Amino acid sequence: MKTDAKMTQIDITDGDFEKFREYFYRKTGISFESSKRYFVDKRLVERIEATNSETFRSYFTMLRFQASGEELQLLTNLMTVNETYFVREEYQFQCLINSMLPEIIKRKTDQKPIRIWCIPSSSGEEPYSVVMYLLERWAGINQWDVEIISSDIDTGILQKARAGRYSARSVQYLPSHWLTKYFTKTGDDYQICQNLREAVEFTRVNLSEPADTRPYRNFDVIFCRNLLIYFDDVSRKAAAETFFDALNPGGFLCLGHSESMSRISSLYKVRKFPEAIVYQKSLEAK
Repeated sequence: MKTDAKMTQIDITDGDFEKFREYFYRKTGISFESSKRYFVDKRLVERIEATNSETFRSYFTMLRFQASGEELQLLTNLMTVNETYFVREEYQFQCLINSMLPEIIKRKTDQKPIRIWCIPSSSGEEPYSVVMYLLERWAGINQWDVEIISSDIDTGILQKARAGRYSARSVQYLPSHWLTKYFTKTGDDYQICQNLREAVEFTRVNLSEPADTRPYRNFDVIFCRNLLIYFDDVSRKAAAETFFDALNPGGFLCLGHSESMSRISSLYKVRKFPEAIVYQKSLEAK
């Protein structure tokens, strides 16, 4: 019996996986362990089929030499993990209000805005959490301008962040009066208010691409939580140097609870505040 259905089974060999892993690492800094093989293969096959490529080889050739880079961006969006919720690792937001900001304000000799960078943005829960914490818990918000920039390599997740629509799971740990004040119930979801959406600038940045990160300078605080766990030692060190260059002297870097800068770089001073351990750029550093 004849059929028009496509019966070809796309096979990702060990050699294919190694070629792709090395290429993706060079482009993004993200290193896939062999234990992630199923995750990677599944997404590669999805894109091979979507582009009507007949084999991994033909797809990989197109991926590397496509002038627009559109396919690499689409694949990157598939390969990156975006799992978060509001006020995650809340102790760091408490540290921002109670410990970091008082030091930052004390040494500011001008009226330039306090600048905060969140990377990766994911779907926006972290930067919006920062905004709400500043509005609700920090008296200085009435005296100081604050600029919040949030970046991610995934263009699809940035669109979601800008839209600001979230599931009940994403908002489950928010204080109930914050939920009422800043969100509107829309079906089963929660829409964050326009004022908060306008308070965050979302940008696309590849942390492994110097041309992307070079414009990001003069930050007082950087949140980079649970990203470096996807990097290898070389990429982590490069990221640490990128953040160091992006910070003002005396600026602070916040990592995820399972990450430690002391195992990555000696550039930073460890600060043990009552609420959290964070990493500081020396006041004397340029």
